[in-house]
Amino acid sequence: MRSAKFGSATTGRSRRWLRLGAGLAVAAMLAGCGEAVRAPDVEAEMPTRWREAPRASAAEMTGDWVAGFGSAELSRLVASADLDNLDVAAARARIDQAEAQLTVTAAGLAPTVSGSAESSHSVTPGTMSSASPPFKSRVGNSHQLGLGASWQVDLWGRTRASVRASEASLAATRIDLDAVRLSTATALVDTYLQAAAAEDRLKLAREDVAIAERTLAAIRRRFDVGTVTALDLAQQEGVLATQRAAIPDLEITLRQTRNAVVVLTGRAPEAATIRGGGLDRLRLPRVAPGLPSRLLVRRPDVAAAELRLEAAAANVEAARAAFLPEVGLTGSAGLSSAFLKNLLRPEAFAGSIAASVTETIFDGGAREGRLALTRAQHAELAAGYRKAVHEALADVENALVAVEQNRRREALQTAVVTAARKAQRLTEQRLSEGTIPITTVLDAQRTLFQAEDTLVAVRLARFRASVGLVAALGGGWTKASEAEVRAVAAGPMVLGGTE
Repeated sequence: MRSAKFGSATTGRSRRWLRLGAGLAVAAMLAGCGEAVRAPDVEAEMPTRWREAPRASAAEMTGDWVAGFGSAELSRLVASADLDNLDVAAARARIDQAEAQLTVTAAGLAPTVSGSAESSHSVTPGTMSSASPPFKSRVGNSHQLGLGASWQVDLWGRTRASVRASEASLAATRIDLDAVRLSTATALVDTYLQAAAAEDRLKLAREDVAIAERTLAAIRRRFDVGTVTALDLAQQEGVLATQRAAIPDLEITLRQTRNAVVVLTGRAPEAATIRGGGLDRLRLPRVAPGLPSRLLVRRPDVAAAELRLEAAAANVEAARAAFLPEVGLTGSAGLSSAFLKNLLRPEAFAGSIAASVTETIFDGGAREGRLALTRAQHAELAAGYRKAVHEALADVENALVAVEQNRRREALQTAVVTAARKAQRLTEQRLSEGTIPITTVLDAQRTLFQAEDTLVAVRLARFRASVGLVAALGGGWTKASEAEVRAVAAGPMVLGGTE
């Protein structure tokens, strides 16, 4: 009987070791059969020069691009938004979340230690030990102090891969903060420019009202002497009424855009006053596009997409490591005694240590599914990364087109306004002399009013195109080295910093 029992136990242990060995072999084969994921090589796709800026040198945009507009008020508003904008605050909170997630993930590399203390007192009824009572109850005491530890050994690098994924995600989230700061700055500058254009349009509308009033006075004098008709007088009155009616709408636009600027700084519209001014008091910042190949390290959104691709690759590695067995170590040590006075004596010590190997033989394809899922997610992010690069290149090309064409358009429209003003002055002079038809005067006024309003719109478009080019080039942002991205906490972004 003893021999059979020993043989049965030996056979059972042998079978368990055989199953474990087979499981290890199968797991190693499954984990090693897949190819390692690779990041897409976009360097080979980068053009050698910008098509819309063929003479652009390797010089890049440097310095504080906001200061390039020459407005101290605008620089102050952008600096305020960088500190207090609510989208920026939310981006900072997302960094805190990513840091906390990294702490949770990295905790898997360390053992778990727990402590315990227990004290109990028990009374059990006595048993009849003789033919006559009394029966004595039994009293028991137990005092224990314990310390336990467990450690999941990261033998195959599964947890380390997850930590690398969290680190890459944290680095991407930090870069996201810079992207939000840049988008906030460009949005504020763009809105400020719209407010300046609205102020210019309002100023022109009031000047046009003055012109229309002078013309109406001249026509009324001619009407009084009978050289023009009542229809001529009514038409000019209509022109004047139209110009006056345009002012309230322009006032609405101006005040609303100024309120939008204040909101972008993270404050309520009533909390600040915009001094403002027209586009004429602003300068166009000088923006050098540099070389296309440098765009990969100048755009925060592209850099963040690259880091998220790296995180996805680490997740694939962790999913592959899940096919390998898990090795765990557990241990406990403590003191136990029936009497509290003996609890700290050496003979009260008790301890144990154990190691375990766990391998999943069958899980219905869950691990295969997770591996396939992470690979597909990596492929999606790889396609998104290449798309982000292509869109970044297109953004710069489109911005360069807009900058150049709006420059030419402003020059042409300025010539139109110059001619229209000359025509209007001549018609106004001849109207006083009584040698010009009223229809010619009306046409000259309408042409001037429309040409001036169009010129403001063209100037605004040129300024906004410059802001678009700044945003397309990353606002002077520069990708830090890998160690800096991972080690340095989120700090204030330099808007237009140099390398």
